[in-house]
Amino acid sequence: MSTNLLEIRGLNKRFGPTHANVDIDFTLKRGEIRGLIGENGSGKSTLISIIAGLYPRDSGAITLGGAEYSPRSPLDANAHKVSMVMQELGVVGTLPAGVNVFLGHTRQFTEAGVINLNALNKAATKVFERWGLPKVPLNRLTDGMMIEMRKIIELARALSVEPDVLLLDEITQSLSMNNRELLYELLTRLKDMGKSVVVVTHDVDELIRITDTITVLRDGRVVGSVESAATSADEIKLMMVGRRIEGDYYRSDLAPDYSDEVALRVDGLTVDGEITNVSFELHRGEILAFCGLSDSGIHSVGKAVYGLSKRLRGTVKLNSSELRSATDALRRNVAYVPKDRDNEALMIRDDILSNFVLPSLDTLKGALGYLAPQRLRALALKMTAKLSVKCTDINQVMDSLSGGNKQKVNLGRWLAKSPELLILDCPTRGVDVGVKAYIYSLMLEAKRSGAAILLISDELTEALGMADRLVVMKGGKITRVIRRDEDFTEQSVIAVMV
Repeated sequence: MSTNLLEIRGLNKRFGPTHANVDIDFTLKRGEIRGLIGENGSGKSTLISIIAGLYPRDSGAITLGGAEYSPRSPLDANAHKVSMVMQELGVVGTLPAGVNVFLGHTRQFTEAGVINLNALNKAATKVFERWGLPKVPLNRLTDGMMIEMRKIIELARALSVEPDVLLLDEITQSLSMNNRELLYELLTRLKDMGKSVVVVTHDVDELIRITDTITVLRDGRVVGSVESAATSADEIKLMMVGRRIEGDYYRSDLAPDYSDEVALRVDGLTVDGEITNVSFELHRGEILAFCGLSDSGIHSVGKAVYGLSKRLRGTVKLNSSELRSATDALRRNVAYVPKDRDNEALMIRDDILSNFVLPSLDTLKGALGYLAPQRLRALALKMTAKLSVKCTDINQVMDSLSGGNKQKVNLGRWLAKSPELLILDCPTRGVDVGVKAYIYSLMLEAKRSGAAILLISDELTEALGMADRLVVMKGGKITRVIRRDEDFTEQSVIAVMV
């Protein structure tokens, strides 16, 4: 039997004028964990989407297990033991979690046109148990679930077909630290079973750690492949961008630096079943980071402060004046960038212009409340140019942009308002190294201008790299606050988190 499970030769794919994949040659061995990396728009997601049956190829040849492979759909790919977890969410919010696990495969539980939910949920439970995945409420609708929980449901669905090839597109950046470690253990288990995995992530250090080999794409072409154990993060970055990236993304100062003036005061904030008695102060010109494990409640803090969650008790005051709702927050120039940009932030099927101007409509109105199209266009053009959003024009639909360019719009539409308070929940999720560095520079620019920044992050290195103070949460409660000039190390923070 050949050691090569999947072979691709001369693959091409175009989307109109965009040549997304150019003469791709790619080979995946049995029992291999292959990393796939490149800047946003380099063609990574297109390549694995073709393997998963989401897109047809324009030309080229693919063989799977020595036989010609040309999947007509994801279900056809599943029938060939190929499955994928997509970068953007692939659950149906109006369906329960258990049904989402077997989406497209419910016929096995159907009799006389009726799905036997008890049998389906029992089978779903077995999938979670077999692969050691965190439990989720199978009867609950996925709409409203945290993005991490929805990603775990998608992973369970992908594993339910017992895949020989598992494709993971940016799943790790949706997971907290403890569930990432669980995923790493799962990858090792799949490798030991002779299964093959392709992992797409922008985290270079993570990719080197968890893969056997790494393939780098640039402008739709394969630049090269390297053994993970024999390369370095700097070499991978050089292959990605064609030039050596010097320096670090993060702050170089070792001490907190912010005003004595308190911008935000949160007292006793409690959301039933999520966070309890959360109290803190955030100063002008401060980056206050929240970190914790999957059940810590850090993401609930951002929603509750902005007024998107029903508070059981507690107060949130901006400049000594209480914020009671999201409407209050918007009116008071508070920005909120959620972790799930496609479902909770952007109008993904609308154009760039509409997304850029939405938070600023009140300030763009004329004297009689009229919204002049030229004003809207001027703002969108200004921010598109300032943030270097890669697009055909501002009328391009958001859904056609790469993850990094979506995030530029997501963040930039708030920066256009020069907000007093920015609530940033995982602002660099799913973006490449260049965009990540740019987002950090925007954060520091806002900090220097006196904005107060509440940073919520699943990336401990990000939180440590950017924060003046770090708030560690566990079980919905604050357990410790650490200043930048104290024991500001991963080891000390993990000791409190676990």
